[in-house]
Amino acid sequence: MLVRKLGVPGFDELAMGAIASGGVRFLNEGVIREHRVPREAIDHVTAREWRELQRRERRYRGSRQEPSLTGRTVMLVDDGLATGATMRTAIAAVRARAADRVTMALPVAPRDSFDALAGLVDDAVCPMFPEPFDAVGRWYDDFTSTSDEEVCALLEEIRDDQPAD
Repeated sequence: MLVRKLGVPGFDELAMGAIASGGVRFLNEGVIREHRVPREAIDHVTAREWRELQRRERRYRGSRQEPSLTGRTVMLVDDGLATGATMRTAIAAVRARAADRVTMALPVAPRDSFDALAGLVDDAVCPMFPEPFDAVGRWYDDFTSTSDEEVCALLEEIRDDQPAD
């Protein structure tokens, strides 16, 4: 499951929404209003992020089909939560694919964002709620992005550990 943040133009780390595999999109109308983001800018950012999401899906999945989530337990893991836009979108995407149970797992989040999403899942785990909360990256020694090569290697490692059907 891939999710892409829709960053406010000029403030890319601030999520005005997010998109996910399967065509799910969430827009945070409050952020959009507060920053006076025009619809044309929202459409431009959305189109750019759809292209990137599709590129990553092709790269990471290859010729393999998306796994069925029907009746399964899904754990959604993120490096942290700020506004909650990407996690909210991921939850909607797995619910749309008929997951039976959904768990949200995060290392760090602001309490209000966590609480707002905890009611959308069956289980929620987060050990740190720092006050004041300013950024997810502040709680990491190394917050560099994971490369495509690293993701592909990790996915291959997991596939190698799976029993044959």
